[in-house]
Amino acid sequence: MAIVIAFVAWYVYSGYHALDRLEKPKEDSIFSNVPEKPEEQPPEWTGSERVNVLLMGGDNRGLTKGEAPRSDSMLIASFDPTSKKVHLFSILRDTYVKIPGHGSDRLNAALSIGGPNLSMKTISELTGLDIQYYVYADFQGFIKLVDAIGGVDFYVEKDMKYTSAADKHLYDIDLKQGQQHLDGDHALQYVRFRHDKLSDFTRTERQRAFLGAVADKLQSGWNLIKLPIILNKVVPYVDTNMSVNDMWKLASLGYKSHQAGSAQLPPMDNLVEQNIGGSTIGIRDEDKLREYIQEVLASDSSAASASPSPSGSASASASATP
Repeated sequence: MAIVIAFVAWYVYSGYHALDRLEKPKEDSIFSNVPEKPEEQPPEWTGSERVNVLLMGGDNRGLTKGEAPRSDSMLIASFDPTSKKVHLFSILRDTYVKIPGHGSDRLNAALSIGGPNLSMKTISELTGLDIQYYVYADFQGFIKLVDAIGGVDFYVEKDMKYTSAADKHLYDIDLKQGQQHLDGDHALQYVRFRHDKLSDFTRTERQRAFLGAVADKLQSGWNLIKLPIILNKVVPYVDTNMSVNDMWKLASLGYKSHQAGSAQLPPMDNLVEQNIGGSTIGIRDEDKLREYIQEVLASDSSAASASPSPSGSASASASATP
């Protein structure tokens, strides 16, 4: 009994302490030099309405002190407390949008211009969704997370190979097709690969599918027990505006919810390729984009995805719970 009580006490204390360290003081944040403007503050979440979290991945290499990165990957996790449905939207980083107060630019530039708050405000105005929270992690944070949960068993749909002398071959990609166990380094290779015909279009699909697999692995009994250890390993590489109480509420909601669908923004039928300072992606009709998002949020593809496929297996990526 004493051992059990001691373990529970350690678990609660360690978990709370790790969560508390994720929301860094301003001076310790990678975005410490970005001024906070009142008009860019995100709305508060009371716990009863839909909550949207902007997940951003970036590359911190080569940045000077105080310089904010661009967001290499952007996803919105949208939770509905009433229906217990979660939808995941990936946003193409080269989408050309209006950045409030800064004219028009690629969407991923908002983070380097005005930090997370400007990114949330830009995406809120684009999608019609209130973005209350953000979570930012760099390459090393992603690697540490996957390694901390013991890697992920995942099917790599084709051979993937890419080399870059500019990176001193530190982030070269070399994956073979087939079912395999991906550690952090190989998982990063998988979600970063975009050197195929559809470039970022297929990359965002892969990212949503892999995040679903990571979420599944995090829900396993052993990783739930290890959660304080996992959190402590990723703390140095993560930045967020969530308080500990926000995280507990969101974690509780996420555990009770199921992934009802995922989508790419903008969808293929509402985008146009442009050449504005290089290759960019334009949106044909922003009103239709917001209508499309609401249609996706009203849907639930999990029941169909959970049904056996012709080969007798269910779709793992679609049925995963974040």
